[in-house]
Amino acid sequence: MSDPTPATRRTVLAAGAAVALAGSTLTACGEERKPASEPGSPSKPEPSGTRAGTAKALLKSSAVPVGGGTILKEEKLVVTQPTAGSFRCFTAVCTHQGCLVNKVEAGTIDCPCHGSKFQIADGAVAHGPATRPLAEKQITVAPDGNISLA
Repeated sequence: MSDPTPATRRTVLAAGAAVALAGSTLTACGEERKPASEPGSPSKPEPSGTRAGTAKALLKSSAVPVGGGTILKEEKLVVTQPTAGSFRCFTAVCTHQGCLVNKVEAGTIDCPCHGSKFQIADGAVAHGPATRPLAEKQITVAPDGNISLA
């Protein structure tokens, strides 16, 4: 009788190749890939909140005082309005030791841990011990006043 090992290896390798080829049409989590739309065919609209420009609103512009700001603790963000109609967004994590800032007053974003203060206009250090500015986040302000991450 002949040795069954070579045939078994071939069978396993062939089966593995077939599985690999079949798997190449799947993406992570087992979802099938959707073919690209044919030129001239209508495209389906994306569900709300899934693509850029339809991000979930963080807050209304009316919630951000002129010359001040609003801290969004859960999102770890602070949105400021240095001058009327000009909105900026920064991380609420202090660059000194990672504490969350806790207030915005007198033109600065203040950290309670060691007294660092940051300018509401650009996140620059106004008072140490922090030496680096707050990281800025890009936002959009919709015509209805909703402010969202860009």
